[in-house]
Amino acid sequence: MKSIILVLSVLFILLCFVACGRVEQTPTVATEKENTTITEFPAENDMTTTKTKTQIAQTGNTKSVPSEYTKACEKSGTVERIDYASVDYAGNKEAITKTVYVYTPYGYDENDTATRYNIIYLMHGWGGHAGEYFDYSKNVFDNMIANGDIPPVIIVSPSFYNDNSSTDFGASVSALRAFHNEFENNLMPAVEGKYHTYALSTFDEDLKASRDHRVFGGFSLGSVTTWQIFCYDFDYVRYFLPMSGSSWYFGGYGDFQTEKNVDFIEQLVKDNNLDERGYFIYHAVGTNDAVKEQTLMQAEEMLDRKDVFTPEHYVFYQKQGGYHDLNAVQEYLYNALPLFFGSNG
Repeated sequence: MKSIILVLSVLFILLCFVACGRVEQTPTVATEKENTTITEFPAENDMTTTKTKTQIAQTGNTKSVPSEYTKACEKSGTVERIDYASVDYAGNKEAITKTVYVYTPYGYDENDTATRYNIIYLMHGWGGHAGEYFDYSKNVFDNMIANGDIPPVIIVSPSFYNDNSSTDFGASVSALRAFHNEFENNLMPAVEGKYHTYALSTFDEDLKASRDHRVFGGFSLGSVTTWQIFCYDFDYVRYFLPMSGSSWYFGGYGDFQTEKNVDFIEQLVKDNNLDERGYFIYHAVGTNDAVKEQTLMQAEEMLDRKDVFTPEHYVFYQKQGGYHDLNAVQEYLYNALPLFFGSNG
């Protein structure tokens, strides 16, 4: 009798393991330990070589921002408001004035035209505003530069809204879908005509020639904007930081046409020789993020196409316990920015 009970008990435990193994339906990606593929990044100011500066696995978890990085830094950069002429691309196409906030690093000298700076554009999420990134992450930028994690850079915090924009969800999506026009025609020329970036002029050919020194990133609907910029403006931007969001080139919220979007991105890469010209995407989301599902679906699809989205072109990282909030964004910035332009060392 005892032997029969023992056998039944073992069978019950095995059945439990099998059942548990069938419950998980959420897309997952390999952890850093599971995926040992290493991607190499070139050294600062040597962006076209294969010289290794930093190595990371293609997937993994982000590292926390050191607490001291959130404190005021003695070598503090400056944030300046710039008003520039634009067009209401998502509306009536009338001429409008837009506002953007620009961070210049400690020691930036407007009279020093010989020193050139890499530039990073960061887009807010739904209901956000121009300058938002400096409200909560300026100290992190200051400390990363002061500690040599990244070289002195110019950081731009624009908005896809204008003074007359509705901030309801549908209008916000329409605005971000049209934003690439403003980025090309108005924002880049306004900012890079004033500050010393690697663009020798604001003529289109010079903006394109300096793509190796330009990043575009964003959070939430800003992440959706980032994927749009990749699809439309890969000629101008080499580095991308979509945070908590996927591509909506096709479809939209609740209609995540993941395979179709990744098909389009893959074809875009092949048709425009981006493997040779260079591009790099750091894709990130929190494990407790409300939009985790759509982000993971795209990450899974891209990681499955290993012959196209190789580690030197695409990595995907998660913040353990991370939510859809600005604390997570700060951590993504801390982890990603050193991979784009390296350090002072």
